[in-house]
Amino acid sequence: MQKVTIDAGFTCPNRDGSKGIGGCTYCNNDAFNPSYCSPQKSITQQILEGIEFHANRYRRATEFLAYFQAYSNTYDSLQKLKTLFDEALSVPGVIGLVIGTRPDCIDHEKLDYLQSLSRDHYLIVEYGLESFYNQTLKRINRGHTIEESIFAIEETARRGIKVGVHLIFGLPGETHDQMLEEANLINKLPISNIKFHQLQIIKDTKMADEYQRNPQDFSLFELEEYIDFAIKFTERLNPDIVIERITAEVPPRFLAGPGWGLVRTFTLLQMFEKRMEEMNTWQGRLFRR
Repeated sequence: MQKVTIDAGFTCPNRDGSKGIGGCTYCNNDAFNPSYCSPQKSITQQILEGIEFHANRYRRATEFLAYFQAYSNTYDSLQKLKTLFDEALSVPGVIGLVIGTRPDCIDHEKLDYLQSLSRDHYLIVEYGLESFYNQTLKRINRGHTIEESIFAIEETARRGIKVGVHLIFGLPGETHDQMLEEANLINKLPISNIKFHQLQIIKDTKMADEYQRNPQDFSLFELEEYIDFAIKFTERLNPDIVIERITAEVPPRFLAGPGWGLVRTFTLLQMFEKRMEEMNTWQGRLFRR
């Protein structure tokens, strides 16, 4: 099974002026959107091109999840969402949806609709939490609170829909202890999947301008330091939660700050697993139900 990314042309409430402008200070969607993604193409065309793209890399994949990734993919009318999601599910080989969105872009009516889809299809809603601290969320211009995040997670899970969350490690102003504490906060919520990664300074973002003016405000992870931190976090994390990603990478041309050279995501994952084996540790070692 393989995810096929889609850019359906959504925006975000902190971009269009309803809550703010400029979007999240760290965000440049061009840095992670595959080349075949474009809102000028239909959903069907993007999926078919994505399947062809992945066929050369993951030849065993025979079933696909349509991954609505760019921006906030529930930030529109229910009727528009139905049109887009139904089209994706009608493409041969697509057996489910992965919907990336913000906690403040969901409501009971949309969740009821997603619940109906989840009865016959694999479906997971991924919420960009990024941080559990309102001070941080305000600083990075998220435009929502952690209280809204908790509400969205609980209401989604209550309907039997899988819930995924994203966290960023290294956001300005947060200590290592605060970031580790987020594992304990995650454990208290009905979350099925998690993605976490290190903060990267991306070109053409407000954060890149902040970093250029005041680099001392940022404490970016070195490679070995990040592996050690990710293990500490994983040891505290409920072992029932699926870790989908422990790091992220962007093409070097997008970096406006220090990177990790030519170390790719799969290489870092191998280093992470090897280090855990050497330490004789595992996910949830320090977790207490």
